[in-house]
Amino acid sequence: MSAASPFEIGIFTFGELTRDADGIPMRAAQRLSDLLEWASVADDAGLDVFGVGEHHRADFAVSSPQVVLAAAAARTDRIRLTSTVTVLSSADPVRVHEDFATLDLISKGRAEVTAGRGAYIESFPLFGQDLDRYDEYFEDRLDLLLKIRDENPVTWTGTTRPAMNSAGVWPRPFQEALPIWVAVGGTPDSVVRAGARGLPVYLAILGDPARFVPLAELHRRAADAAGHEGARIGVTSHFHVGRTSQGARNEFYPHYSSYIGQNMPRVGRLDRDAFDTWASPRGALFAGSPAEIVDKILWEHEALGHSRFLAQVGLGGLAQVDTLRSIELLATEVLPAVRRAIGSGAPV
Repeated sequence: MSAASPFEIGIFTFGELTRDADGIPMRAAQRLSDLLEWASVADDAGLDVFGVGEHHRADFAVSSPQVVLAAAAARTDRIRLTSTVTVLSSADPVRVHEDFATLDLISKGRAEVTAGRGAYIESFPLFGQDLDRYDEYFEDRLDLLLKIRDENPVTWTGTTRPAMNSAGVWPRPFQEALPIWVAVGGTPDSVVRAGARGLPVYLAILGDPARFVPLAELHRRAADAAGHEGARIGVTSHFHVGRTSQGARNEFYPHYSSYIGQNMPRVGRLDRDAFDTWASPRGALFAGSPAEIVDKILWEHEALGHSRFLAQVGLGGLAQVDTLRSIELLATEVLPAVRRAIGSGAPV
């Protein structure tokens, strides 16, 4: 990895409203206050990226990443601000570009969009869309979003919204062009399409990390075949770091087990043996000491060739003080060690 293409580390959240032992969820206002503090601490400590994702459910606090990121922009100076993800299938690409261009102007060039289909389908009935056209909506609207990014005025014809004829889309971003990433769900076709368009992708590492290696290779080959050099890969993972391995795992386990039980009911409540297996040196879960986290990032980097790692923090109602400590350790102990090992400088 060259100094011109640094290895970036950041954090993200969906703003989960975890229920307590009595079944009472966190208050949305408190969760939003918490995550804005995460953004501020991450920026002060030197992390590269802060992201929030979009859901339209009672158990999440964020339905509009661009609004939350604008609030984060007012509290930060240098950290990049990204959606993780924007559910493009049920959004108007014109409005998405306008909102993120506005965020980019407010933040002086720190905005990004991550387009995705979404892990849940609640936005389709909410916005009156036909679920049978799930893939069609995403492909059509990604095509329009890229057209808006690259041209103004815009002339475009698709199948899921009215055509545009020499239409101006304003404002334009502070950056020359708004960066657009794609979150892929692990299917080969998705990574090939993103690579062929020269778009960077995120791989959500929720299972055996080794199974994502062929997807990373497919993305690079598709990008190279289409003449797009250096198409980037990012990975996202569940995360908590503490001073010691055992301390981090003991602290995180009850919260993470609760998170899995509430948000992944097909998995069910995670017992301690399964948790420790997931957090093992070749497991998908990042939970341990700074040295363990560094080793796992470097192992995945060697296998996947990614240049961005985003840690999903604050899971399962972990205490704010513990989440903030984890963010600071990620920035002050993990990030410098990873960059030294890879030979990568900080972003310019």
